[in-house]
Amino acid sequence: MLNNSGPESPQSSLALGVVGNGSVAALIDGYGRIVWSCLPRFDSDASFCALLSPKREGGDWSIELEDAVRAEQHYIPNTAVLVTRLYDRHENAIEILDFAPRYRSHGRFYHPVLLARRVRPISGSPRIRVLLRPLCDYGQRAPETSSGSNHIRYLLSEVTQRLTSDVAAPLIERGLFFHLDRPAHFVFGPDETLAHSPADFIHHTLEYTLAYWRDWVRYLSVPYEWQEAVIRAAITLKLCQYEATGAIVAALTTSIPEAANTERNWDYRYCWLRDAALTVRALNRLGATRSMEEYIRYVFNIISGEDDHEVGPVFGISFERELLERHADGLAGYRGMGPVRVGNDAWRQRQNDVYGSVVLASAQLFFDHRLEHRGDERAYARLERMGRMALRMAEEPDAGLWEFRGRAAIHTYSAAMCWAACDRLAHIATQLGLRDRARYWHDEAVQLHARISARAWNEKLGHFVDAYDGEHLDASLLLLADIGFVKGKDPRFVATVDAIGRALGRGNYLFRYIAPDDFGTPETSFNICTFWYIEALAASGRKRQARAMFERMLSMRNPLGLLSEDIAPATGEHWGNFPQTYSLVGLIQAAMRLSRRWEDAL
Repeated sequence: MLNNSGPESPQSSLALGVVGNGSVAALIDGYGRIVWSCLPRFDSDASFCALLSPKREGGDWSIELEDAVRAEQHYIPNTAVLVTRLYDRHENAIEILDFAPRYRSHGRFYHPVLLARRVRPISGSPRIRVLLRPLCDYGQRAPETSSGSNHIRYLLSEVTQRLTSDVAAPLIERGLFFHLDRPAHFVFGPDETLAHSPADFIHHTLEYTLAYWRDWVRYLSVPYEWQEAVIRAAITLKLCQYEATGAIVAALTTSIPEAANTERNWDYRYCWLRDAALTVRALNRLGATRSMEEYIRYVFNIISGEDDHEVGPVFGISFERELLERHADGLAGYRGMGPVRVGNDAWRQRQNDVYGSVVLASAQLFFDHRLEHRGDERAYARLERMGRMALRMAEEPDAGLWEFRGRAAIHTYSAAMCWAACDRLAHIATQLGLRDRARYWHDEAVQLHARISARAWNEKLGHFVDAYDGEHLDASLLLLADIGFVKGKDPRFVATVDAIGRALGRGNYLFRYIAPDDFGTPETSFNICTFWYIEALAASGRKRQARAMFERMLSMRNPLGLLSEDIAPATGEHWGNFPQTYSLVGLIQAAMRLSRRWEDAL
């Protein structure tokens, strides 16, 4: 539970919660203020943009308790419903409940572009005010508004939203304090008349939404240990999947920098095929296979066609291929650290690991008997195009998974992922009874494996290196055992893990790499790399050390159990976009590997 005794310090600036439903998501700070939400979809204009310091007033939705001095915050267990309690110096208190409706209705999911809030007094005679101040065009201007007796309409950049409430509209429009003597309800959604009162609407949709999340969690195959941490990570990953297409965004924000006063700030509100594939694998391990099925439909739409052609690393959540990068001048940036970027020029890059990512994400379709629509020969034919591209591109220079903007090389991880594509295609072909194709892909995989092993192993240094004939290390080498390229106890892998720990480790944290890149020398550790290192330690037989590091990483989560992209080793401060799917995937995977088995624990 988050417990704030005063204004947040810089170290707790990312002490945020997230609510959402697959159509919309919102980040909420420790005092119940919505500081980030893009409408009507994850990659749209940020109507609530206070997180990135708009240069004009607004960009938030606050419910302020007069003379507030303390706050507490928690999720209702096993749900995406957030509760914030505010206390003033006179022993008055209120409770704010936030959620976005999501549940089954009429044979489909109800998940509107809608945020619901309920505020109720829990002690004394509190006075509150409601400040609903969305902005348009990334902070450039205030929206036009109009009001009726029980609602206010906001003409936002891409959508018109209506606030319907049982609080008088003038109190909200003028931001006036008033005594809260009964529960107040706020529905911020489509510009339509509610069929019920705000109180009835929130009461019913809240009950249905709580039931949905509890049911979803009940069917997760969680590890015996660290269940709450894994459940919170899984729910948050689910909130990062865009229901309409199945795309999974890397994070819900843009331009939270990787370190203080650096231009390493990117727009992560798009679907990286690599990141999404790792998310799918983590959710699959928990038994949440519906996310995989939705994502595979998204991927197959991207790779559809008859020709073999290069596939980019990142796409928009509605299949956009070009994500032109620009600066949003109306926002000063996270804690004033601009620029704020909209779009991401990584779409222009060649990242050859993408072919393996697509095949690995899809492989379970052909083996999992629980699935209603399992993979068939037609789906396999689509994946074979990825295999052909993997063979063509495996030993071609690329930007690598770290997306270097100023250099290219034949990266070991990219080549190994292309091998993984061939290897898995052989297994799938065997499953489908396609013997000739299985033999073909097996032989290609064996030959590619030999070439990679020869050129990615540095005999002089005694470990694998980041690129063909190279001398440097990067954390992606820790995944060679995870994808099956080597065994976890292979002496070459153990030596590489040890070398990475010495070179890239900083206490309990791990850097991606330490060699200078396009923006200088990295300053913060990369959370998923720390989790990869933990898993590699366990795979190589050092489970006690791995458990100690894992417990330390759990203690570094924000008070609501979430993680950003990076941590500053010296201070423990969170940096990078939030919530970061990579980091939460790492948490789940490490917990699943390290936990005692249920049958051994009970």
